[in-house]
Amino acid sequence: MSTAFAAPPLSRDSDLPLAEQLAGRFAEMIRQHHLSPGARLPSVRSCAQTHGVSPYTVVAAYDQLLARGLVESRPQRGFFVRAQPVGPARATTPAPHPFQPSTPIDATTLIRGMFHEPGTRPMPGLGTLPPAWLDAAMLGAALRKVTQGERLEALSLHYGEPQGDQRLRDALSHRMAELGLRAAPEQFITTVGATQALDLVSRTLLRPGDAVLVDEPGWAVEFARLAQLGMRILPVPRGQDGPDLAVLAHLAQSHAPKLYVTVSVLHNPTSAMLSPGHAHQVLKLAEAHDFHILEDDVYGFLAPPHATRMAVLDELQRVILVGSFSKALSPSWRVGYIAAPPGLVERIVNTKLLTTLTTAPLLEQALAWCLEQGLMRRHCERVVAQLDAARTRCMQLIRSAGFQLLSAPQGLFGWVDVGVDTERLVIPLLEAGWLIAPGALFHAHRQPSTLMRINYASSQDARFWKTLQAEAMRLSSQRPSTAR
Repeated sequence: MSTAFAAPPLSRDSDLPLAEQLAGRFAEMIRQHHLSPGARLPSVRSCAQTHGVSPYTVVAAYDQLLARGLVESRPQRGFFVRAQPVGPARATTPAPHPFQPSTPIDATTLIRGMFHEPGTRPMPGLGTLPPAWLDAAMLGAALRKVTQGERLEALSLHYGEPQGDQRLRDALSHRMAELGLRAAPEQFITTVGATQALDLVSRTLLRPGDAVLVDEPGWAVEFARLAQLGMRILPVPRGQDGPDLAVLAHLAQSHAPKLYVTVSVLHNPTSAMLSPGHAHQVLKLAEAHDFHILEDDVYGFLAPPHATRMAVLDELQRVILVGSFSKALSPSWRVGYIAAPPGLVERIVNTKLLTTLTTAPLLEQALAWCLEQGLMRRHCERVVAQLDAARTRCMQLIRSAGFQLLSAPQGLFGWVDVGVDTERLVIPLLEAGWLIAPGALFHAHRQPSTLMRINYASSQDARFWKTLQAEAMRLSSQRPSTAR
């Protein structure tokens, strides 16, 4: 496939039969991880209409994929991508815990597709800001500043501090104080992005078989990571004000969870914000049922300063706050942090030592300089202003296409209802050159959904919405969907 995803029409002048061309196209999508295990291929009739071929050609193509072990046929349901083996099976495989779901999707599919823009065209399914919105000049100036004279040798030729660079921890302490969180520099641990921060806390506090509460919808990579660690994942429905408190209380009473992983500020994928009332109730439940709260603040730099954070209300007693610079500054600057209760800091640092030893002091000092000079704050103010304009444009396009936005228009992401199962839109949109993030990706247990996440910053092209509208209407005319 081309780097922009869009594929040329099948050629009747080619030496390869049409069925072989079509099979090769799907095989390449699977090989490139653009179609994850469990993804459903278009129906025979739909695929034939899309590519202008006969149903017999599509059946022959699917038969070739079956023969190659790339897909499987499910009676009365269709054809689905098979999970490919990664190595020899073990002689003894422990039975899964009854509450532990299998990984809901191939999470690496999401990572490969959403964090590596496939071409010059902005992609609505991406989870990052467009490169043009980022400030490479600021990053370069920061690196030059902290590597002047003999500083380069000191920062480059030695291990960093296990807990993280002191200068950055000082700057983080000051930043959090501005948000109302009083945390000493000694309570911060630097990490390789927020993903490692989440992983270090999980590995420190949890053991295989422990129950973990998660938001649903939520971040699919987090579901997959916890499942891989052997945790029992307990989804809690997430609304505009926060988690469903009744479900949260029931699960806490029934399963004695050790941890609740949640996003209070600009929740992914809905951009919802936790209300103060919900925050207080969640903290009461955590105290009553003795579990920690892991609060993911990865989008905190894009949020208003008054946003409710449980870490502020709790003053880092049961709450552990993690964050990152990557979402607002640059995806390649993988610097994150943990703000933890004093009694957990040494345990988390020990886990960090066993996994990555230390983190890069050069980048950490460069980011400290950006914070100290107010450059990070001014950069984020510019990004927030651009997002405001992008949301206005996207709202017009969503309404024009006849779709509905189910979340408040704020932050980076919108949660859009298009009226048909969005997972069935993945392939036709991919072939038209658009990468989307269907709602099924954000559920701990895979299920059809008429919802999809859009990135406001990369969803402003009217051509995308026209293509999405046409494909949704085509699917709706074939079989009305009531998925949610």
